[in-house]
Amino acid sequence: MTLHSTPGMRLACLMALVLAGQYSLPAAARAELTLPAAEQLALSADPAIIARESRAQALQNQAVADGQLPDPKLLLGVWNVPLDDFSLEKEPSSQVRAGISQAFPRGDSLKYRRGHTEWLGRAERDAMRNARAEIRRDVREAYLELFFQEQAADIIARSRRLFEQLVDITRAHYASGRVSQQDVLQAQLELSRLDERATNIDALRDVQRAALSRWIGSAAEQPLGTHFPALPALPTLETLTAGLAEHPAISAASARVQASQARVREAREQYKPGFNIGVEYRKRFGDNADGSDRPDQMAAMITLDLPVFTEKRQDKQLSATQLRSEAAIQLREQQLRELQRTLAGDYARWKKLGEQQQLYHDHLLREAGDNASSAVHAYQSGTTEFTSLMRARISELDIRLQDIRIRVDRAKARARLLYLSPEAGITAQAPQGELP
Repeated sequence: MTLHSTPGMRLACLMALVLAGQYSLPAAARAELTLPAAEQLALSADPAIIARESRAQALQNQAVADGQLPDPKLLLGVWNVPLDDFSLEKEPSSQVRAGISQAFPRGDSLKYRRGHTEWLGRAERDAMRNARAEIRRDVREAYLELFFQEQAADIIARSRRLFEQLVDITRAHYASGRVSQQDVLQAQLELSRLDERATNIDALRDVQRAALSRWIGSAAEQPLGTHFPALPALPTLETLTAGLAEHPAISAASARVQASQARVREAREQYKPGFNIGVEYRKRFGDNADGSDRPDQMAAMITLDLPVFTEKRQDKQLSATQLRSEAAIQLREQQLRELQRTLAGDYARWKKLGEQQQLYHDHLLREAGDNASSAVHAYQSGTTEFTSLMRARISELDIRLQDIRIRVDRAKARARLLYLSPEAGITAQAPQGELP
C-alpha cells in the first residue's frame, strides 16, 4: 500500500494497518515443501538406514552359517610305499586309503553361536528403526527452525513497510514544524536497525536451509508451506514413560544383551567334550603267502576333546563373556536412564512453552496491538511523543516474533517427545490453519 495526500491521511492509513495486523502469508507461487514431504524425502534413501539394513541382512545370513556343522573332511592317501621302486604290490602293508570324517562342536555350541548372531541381527534392525526415528526428529527440527526464519523474515518485511511510512510521516511533520529533527533521525535509526535484523535473519535462514539440505538435498531450496507444520498427536506422559522400554534404542540394547548372554551359554558348552567321527576304506595290494588275494579293510574312529585343564582357557573365556554381558546390561540401563532424563526435560519444556503460547494468544498479541493503536491515536492528537509511538511499534514487532518463536520451540519439543514414542505416527495431521 502506498500512502498519499496529507500526513494526517498517512497516519490514518498507518493506524488502519496496525489495527488490521496484516501479517498473513502470501499464497505460494510455486511448489511448496511440506513437512511430511521433507520427512519422506529424508527417509527414502538415507545412507545410514541403507547401511544398517545391509548389516542386518548380512547378520541374518551369517546366523544360518553359524548354526551349521563344519564341513566334512575327505582323506585320500597311500601308506607304506617302498622307496626303492614305489611298488604298491611288493609289500603286504602297502595300502591306498580313502576316508571321510565329521567334527561335532562341543555340546550345543552351534545353537548358541547361531542365537548370538541372530540377536545381533535383531539389534541392527532395531537400530535401523531408531535411526529412522532420529532422522524424522532431526528433519522436523530443521524444518521447523527454517519455518521460523521464513516467518520472521516475512514479519520483518511487513513491519519495514510500516516503519518506512513512519519515516515519511515524521519527515512531513518535521517540514511542517510539528516534530524535531531528532524524531526524524530516530525514525531512520529504527528503520536501519530493522534492516540489520532482516540481514541477520536472512543469514540464519541460509544456515537452516543448508542444515535441511543435509537430509533432503536440493529440495530444501523449495519454499515452505504456508501453514504451521502439523505433527502427530502427542501421547500422554504416562504413555511415553511406559513406552520407553519398547523404544527402538532400548530394544536394540536389549537384543545386544541377549546376544552377549548367548555367548555366555556358548562358553559354558566349552566344558563339554567335542568329538570327531571318521570312516576309512583301505585298499590292499598283492597276494597272501598261499596265493590268495589280500582282503580290503575298513576303519572307523572317534576322537574326543578332553577339557581337563580349564583354568586358563574355559574358565577365563566364561568369565570374559559374563563380564561383557554385564557391561551390555549396564549400557542398556544407562541408555534407558538417558531417555528418561530427556523425556522429563523435554516434556517440562513443552508444557511450559504451552503456557507461554496461551499467554501470547490470549493477552500479549492483542494488548500489543491495542497499545500500538493507542500510540498512533495519541501521536496523531499530539498527546504523546514520537519515542512512545516507536516504542509501541517495536514492542508489537518483538511480541509477534516471540510468539512465532515460542510456537516453533514448542513444536520442536514435541518432535523430540515424538521421537521417544515407539509407536509415534509418521503421517502429519491435517493443516491447522494459517499463521495470524
